[in-house]
Amino acid sequence: MSHDADKLIRQLSLVAYLMAERRPLTARDVKSNVEGYSEMSDEAFARRFYSDRAELTALGVPLSSQRDEFTGEELYTLRSEHYFLDRLDLDDDELAALQTALYYLEGKFAYAEPLRLALQNLALGRSGFSEPPTATAERVRVSAPDYSPELAGRLSKLESAISKQRTVRFGYWSPSRPRPTERVLNPYALRLDDGNWYVIGHDLERDLVRTFKVSRIRGDIRFATRRERDFRTPPDFDVEEHRVPRPWQIGEIVGTARIAVSEDTAWWVARTLADAGTVEDGVFETDYASVELLAGWVLRQNGRATVLEPDELRTAVTDALTRLEETHTGPAPEPAGPKRRDPRQPLPERPAGPVAPERFGVLQALLAHLLAACGDERTAVLDAAELATRFSIPLEELGEHLSLLNLVNFGGGCYAVYAELDGDVVRVEKELYGDVFRRPPKLTPLEARAIRLAIAYVGPTIAAEAHTPLERVRKKLEETFGRFDLAGTPEPRVASDEEALVKILSEGAERHLLVELEYLKEGDERPTRRLVEPYTIERELPVWRVHTWDRTVDGARTFRLDRMRSARLTDEPFEPRDGFDPSYLRDPRVARLLHSPAIARWKLERGAQPLTDGSALADVPYKTEEWLLSEVFADRGETVVLGPARLRDLVARRARRLLREVGGVPARR
Repeated sequence: MSHDADKLIRQLSLVAYLMAERRPLTARDVKSNVEGYSEMSDEAFARRFYSDRAELTALGVPLSSQRDEFTGEELYTLRSEHYFLDRLDLDDDELAALQTALYYLEGKFAYAEPLRLALQNLALGRSGFSEPPTATAERVRVSAPDYSPELAGRLSKLESAISKQRTVRFGYWSPSRPRPTERVLNPYALRLDDGNWYVIGHDLERDLVRTFKVSRIRGDIRFATRRERDFRTPPDFDVEEHRVPRPWQIGEIVGTARIAVSEDTAWWVARTLADAGTVEDGVFETDYASVELLAGWVLRQNGRATVLEPDELRTAVTDALTRLEETHTGPAPEPAGPKRRDPRQPLPERPAGPVAPERFGVLQALLAHLLAACGDERTAVLDAAELATRFSIPLEELGEHLSLLNLVNFGGGCYAVYAELDGDVVRVEKELYGDVFRRPPKLTPLEARAIRLAIAYVGPTIAAEAHTPLERVRKKLEETFGRFDLAGTPEPRVASDEEALVKILSEGAERHLLVELEYLKEGDERPTRRLVEPYTIERELPVWRVHTWDRTVDGARTFRLDRMRSARLTDEPFEPRDGFDPSYLRDPRVARLLHSPAIARWKLERGAQPLTDGSALADVPYKTEEWLLSEVFADRGETVVLGPARLRDLVARRARRLLREVGGVPARR
């Protein structure tokens, strides 16, 4: 039997023995009675017992200890409330909505398997949750533009290193450096900000806590040592202190800018940039570390934001507009030739699997499921293929998992279950102590994190489908997470405006009722009113979109929720259009963009092609010209449109108009 299998039997048997005895036990008791310890020397036992206790605590199963005042020996106990899931007051529609979330996160969510296992535990003993509501699954789509098998594999390796507290080595590419450098990191936590994954930890080379973008890791992630544990996460580490700031606030803050915004834009700035500054009397105040990147944000607003101070920010905006006009007047420049791949760069890595639940957690849940299937009877027969699918266990490995459970004992030859794979079925016999494990186990930290991330991805749709405020759903779930430390798990953002909009649009799609929107289109100076038929809602990290038929313009339109000032459900019904597929970016147009060497390295992350002179070339699909113009202007003149010619002309004309307006404060109505 493998070392890993021995450890799993030992740890599960340790849990079983402590829970069965229901009294404080000494280390000598454990060594004598628990499977796997009795054959060890005292020194080996002390080392393994310490390691097993630490791992169980990390998995959410803390062993309590206290010193005997007479003998001086350490006494160990495990209270059942530290092992079993608390009674869960989750309504059926709330649980069904969570399971629907798993359905439409499938294939786009690295934590899908731990989420599935968490829901197995939450649903144990409750029937009717095997199939997600079809209507919901059709109305809600989730896409993660940066998700890939490579990213999922890196997250899996980093999750393993964080849980085991192991130091890792990896190559890291930074846009500010010409080639990757090796980093040695004690990883503390992973976090998701604006659709991008980051790992935070202690950079041993620089002796600082640093944040690394996971998509910039190159090559394989390797353990730096062969030890079982390399470090301990500092008790005062707070992942919330490492939220990735706005682009212009990355680095040392050098000043505060004051930017006038029109009244029809101020509400949007206050809603979307509350973490970056304040809006008062039509003035947005924000600290900045990079005047150039803040100038890019100002330019993106198409005249709806005017710099009041400092002068250097106003100058940066003026210089960028001048460059944009000059580079888009006359013929388009001829780009350099493509650059060959540097042979020193590592080849693309072989994708690893997504984040897998801990095997201990899988065995816990499988044991509870088998015993719950027996109910009050001694035996049960289950379909093998269905059981393997439910726990995402390859059918050829199901027998091995069952064999491990057969060896879990309570000391003294007392066992919990005997389960045997017999052809297409699994035959289960409940042993003497079987009823002890009939209840679902507590969620492990990884399973809890999977639920938190699912809420961060699609929380508002969960709340809308469950007809329950999101905060209440989250609170109920987090009460089941156990008594372990979740300091390394970021709190999901609570977006009450977003939640309310999703609920209205979801209800409109479900009941086929028209919705009236007040919408600030990118590039427009003030919101417009739209009457729409809502069809599907899409989560394209980091934004929400709704796909509609816009009756105001009599055409298919997609709207971003963060640009909606309000949404109102009307009483007017609509008949769904036969064959209408409001897919976002269907048959988009394509623009060819040339990025200067100053920003080319950042554009390579988005798929641009490197050129011999250090610049980069990109073919960018776009649905609306306004969106593309905002992207070009945000690059401050470092991006040149090569084609189509109409876009070049639009850039030049807008740059001339904004140059004339520089210095003026937007009028307030």
